[in-house]
Amino acid sequence: MQVITTDLKKIDVAGGDVYHLIRADSVGYKSFGEVYISFVKPGVNKGWKLHKRMTLNLVVPVGCVDFKFELRDGSMSKISVGESNYQRITVEPGTWFCFENNGSNEAMVINFSDILHEDSEVIKRS
Repeated sequence: MQVITTDLKKIDVAGGDVYHLIRADSVGYKSFGEVYISFVKPGVNKGWKLHKRMTLNLVVPVGCVDFKFELRDGSMSKISVGESNYQRITVEPGTWFCFENNGSNEAMVINFSDILHEDSEVIKRS
């Protein structure tokens, strides 16, 4: 499967909630490369891009983001994740995708990847 969604836990804590992201035994975990955060302004679309070797684990703890995927069979898939649908999306290498903030406030996308980012590893298109 090219794209996998995994339900994640939100733990209510009086001083501020705890949002689970990933564990070494989680589906989609291969190894640790790096973690980075992308902020997305309302209505902004980022993508289309394809990672040749990187497996992405995407989580949106703040806001709501629509992810669109072009699968190898040519079909399209859309997954909306965020505060009200807290899930991790695992994206295998070779999958075209883009994402857009569909809310009215800035959203935060976290990527927990299995390799370090390299510009030569990413293909972008408009």
